[in-house]
Amino acid sequence: MSRENSEDSPEDLARWDREEVWHAFTQMSEYTPWIIESAQGCWLTDIHGRRYLDGVSSLWCNVHGHRHPQVDRAVREQLERVAHVTSLGMSNPTTIRLAHRLVELSPVGLQHVFFSDSGASAVEVAVKMAFQYWQQRSEPRPEKTRFIALDQAYHGDTLGSVSIGGVARFHEMFRPLLFDVLRLPAPDTYRLPPGVSADEACDYYLGQLEAMLKEHHGQVAAMVIEPLVQGAAGMIMQPRGFLRGVRELTRRYEVLLVADEVAVGMGRTGTMFACEQEDVSPDLLCVAKGITGGYLPLAATLATTEIWRAFLGRYDEYKTFFHGHTYGGNPLGAAAAIATLDVFEQEKTLEQLPIKMERLALHLRRIAELPAVGDTRQCGMIGAVELVRDKGTKEPHPWHERRGMQVCETLRGEGVWLRPLGNVLVVMPPLSISLDEIDLIGNAIHKVLL
Repeated sequence: MSRENSEDSPEDLARWDREEVWHAFTQMSEYTPWIIESAQGCWLTDIHGRRYLDGVSSLWCNVHGHRHPQVDRAVREQLERVAHVTSLGMSNPTTIRLAHRLVELSPVGLQHVFFSDSGASAVEVAVKMAFQYWQQRSEPRPEKTRFIALDQAYHGDTLGSVSIGGVARFHEMFRPLLFDVLRLPAPDTYRLPPGVSADEACDYYLGQLEAMLKEHHGQVAAMVIEPLVQGAAGMIMQPRGFLRGVRELTRRYEVLLVADEVAVGMGRTGTMFACEQEDVSPDLLCVAKGITGGYLPLAATLATTEIWRAFLGRYDEYKTFFHGHTYGGNPLGAAAAIATLDVFEQEKTLEQLPIKMERLALHLRRIAELPAVGDTRQCGMIGAVELVRDKGTKEPHPWHERRGMQVCETLRGEGVWLRPLGNVLVVMPPLSISLDEIDLIGNAIHKVLL
């Protein structure tokens, strides 16, 4: 017989968590339960009462801190009206208002919002929209069915987003299920190709793209890219000007541009959308994670009017976008998202970031001098520390050594939670983090790596 939650012992919870909960991206035979019971601001508290500074925004999604009173209140107020309304042929005021806010905030030209419930779904939607657009626009181009993507890119775990992705370690098992894409090397500014200097990197990588477009543009529906930073690849920072160049080339060769801002959007790079930093307007824009402040599952794919019009027609023409999720545009998530956008304005979140970005940069520069560190890199409030076996040759530690994971486990003993990407320590705290809390993270990393 089930007991009340308050009677469940920490031992029971740990056993059930280890034996009955199947965790994502986790080897369950090695899993040691770590159970968070509550949170406030930038701090997490586990079932034993121990507190940890949330240095990765609960997987890159928390924006204004946990239990922000304004976001809490918005969800409660929406719950008193209606918790769920399907987006299949009907709507609700909260979701409509959110769509309008996103259109107002997004790069110019993105006038139409399709809601889903995760970043992977938002990318899946964009891929299908891009494909269908070329099949049924006023002057169809049915031969344009292929996609260009970057090596080591991560766009989610549905089959379409996995096909676009390029992280073999995660997805090689599913290769027989995936469609083929045209793949370009990641525009990495740390591990540059032989003979290519940092000043030459942007032109070099854009030259590779142009060569591919010259040969294949007649077959390509779209290019999918994470603007400025390739997240799960290890926080690979693109050369300045690369994104702008990609937009110019895709427009010149009549290829749609899909910007996956699931991780880099919502203020992470210092502007609301990463595309703003290079004055780029994509044809399709994917947002998720921080859109609800990290509260509830919600995602959106924004599209241009040109794409939207290709889906308009009579019922019997079958031009409808036959895609949708039960919880797409859920009113509770939409309420949290509107409140999140309100807090951005009222607390002047973006205006307060420069001083925080500089404080994070100060710590990263100090950490970069340590012998164990090959590189530190930063874009806005996204920081990364790459651990290497040899600083001079940039030789990485073998994956099986779990070097990044070991460091993060030690950091938990210092009261800081970070989650690594292989050998790369990711520092991506809530945007509401204080300078003292940034110091705590930076000093803890330095202490552990010293």
